[in-house]
Amino acid sequence: MGWLADETGLDKCAANYVPLTPLSHLRRAASVFSHHTAIVYQDRRLTYSEYYARCSQLAAALVAINVRKGDVVATILPNIPAQAEAHFGIPACGAIINTINTRLDPNTVSYILQHGEAKVLLVDTAFIELAENAIRVLEHPPQIIEVSDPNSGLEPTGQYLTYEDFLQTGDPNFEWVMPTDEWESLALNYTSGTTGRPKGVVYHHRGAYLMTMGTVISWRLVMRPVYLTIVPLFHCNGWNHTWMIPLLGGTLVCCRDITASAIFDAISGEGVTHLGAAPIVLNTLVNSSPHERKEFAHTVEVFTAGAPPAPSTLAQIESLGFNVTHVYGLTETYGHITECLWDQNRWGDCSNEERAALKARQGVAFPMMEDITVMDASMQQVPMDQTAQGEIVVRGNAVMKGYYKNPKATLESFKGDYFHSEDIAVQCPDTYIQIMDRAKDIIISGGENISSVEVENALMAHPAILHVAVVAMPDPKWGEVPCAVVELKENTQLDEHTLIDFARKTLAGFKIPKKVLFRELPKTSTGKIQKFELREIVSASSA
Repeated sequence: MGWLADETGLDKCAANYVPLTPLSHLRRAASVFSHHTAIVYQDRRLTYSEYYARCSQLAAALVAINVRKGDVVATILPNIPAQAEAHFGIPACGAIINTINTRLDPNTVSYILQHGEAKVLLVDTAFIELAENAIRVLEHPPQIIEVSDPNSGLEPTGQYLTYEDFLQTGDPNFEWVMPTDEWESLALNYTSGTTGRPKGVVYHHRGAYLMTMGTVISWRLVMRPVYLTIVPLFHCNGWNHTWMIPLLGGTLVCCRDITASAIFDAISGEGVTHLGAAPIVLNTLVNSSPHERKEFAHTVEVFTAGAPPAPSTLAQIESLGFNVTHVYGLTETYGHITECLWDQNRWGDCSNEERAALKARQGVAFPMMEDITVMDASMQQVPMDQTAQGEIVVRGNAVMKGYYKNPKATLESFKGDYFHSEDIAVQCPDTYIQIMDRAKDIIISGGENISSVEVENALMAHPAILHVAVVAMPDPKWGEVPCAVVELKENTQLDEHTLIDFARKTLAGFKIPKKVLFRELPKTSTGKIQKFELREIVSASSA
């Protein structure tokens, strides 16, 4: 018996039930927004009808070389139109898209291709050598399709079928292979693999669809936004924004090289209204030179994630014409799943410093999520006193299916019917979450827990610092102590003694870095500082 006393005949059918999939967004947009600009890349423009036709050609061309439903098609591409087309064209033939980080080493790329069993690999000319080195050891290497981008300054190698020629083999009227079950796999994304082999995170159509819907609400999007692709499309599929933009008839502005000049040019020249970026990109904009900047009259809405942004960065970026919303998520959650939702009634009269501190929190759950909270080791809710620490745990529609070919890791991550983030946080009385650290980044000095994020935020307030990371350094007395690795702004000077004195003004004595190293910080392509490398450097320097 159902909810009603008699539900005879009230069954699912093609008229009342269609599996949720982000593919529906572009199929609809091809009709509703047919002549509107869908993609902009330098001087190139594609309408929605052209965009849809090219995605259809890609799907048909893949089928013609025997790519079947459930097969994996990989890409090694920057944020160019072909990468956007791949996000629709690959699943439109029933295949699963696997976007690979362009900065990985050949050994890791080789592992990903082998583990995911990719049949085809779309590769930008700039990364052909990386791809060739990666597939050299594979028993069943994928077929390479070379994507030649005139804006890269590189000529095609001539050794492979080019992407444009490959598209010509496909039918622009190809009938898309839509999922028959919204739980079907849509994408395969690999974690960073900083502590071993990367894990394959599997997304389903339902999760991606609901992520696009939740983002529209949380970002307060209206029709026809102009979105700049700063977040790499190989990172959580660009936070699912490429799948979302057709829903609103918006324009996707592709950006191959992430520089302050390129960002300001796109905002001024193309009228960019929205962009996503890691805090390190915001730092780049804050510290850009006058000749890199372009004037614009509108406010640009920004989602920032990847690491907790320093309040000092948030305070400075908004004066340049950007309204920043801090979001939080992981590869395993399709990208962002919490937002620091601004409450004008409570916080409208805050000072700039207070406003920045409030905005630096990770916030509350997106609408497509069921529950995101902070629990202790026994899976009990921590007191919401902004002091008690626990782990952020997640339940909702934008959580991965699991780790590909790794049931043990999947079960462990879903312990207690929540996804375990391994992020250590506190929860405020207003329920907002604030990350204190990754579990592996907490520094335990003489039995006291030190949040590397807290120390980093304190140091970032120094005007000479461009980037900073704090990691544990071995210590014979305390076990480990904080060590700061600092990257300075151009034409500035700072020494260890001066910075430590600066830290004493805001930090407890045991939290003050005991050593400071000045050097360029190793970063991923998404702007995350690679702390595992810094730990090795710091450990070697203390030996």
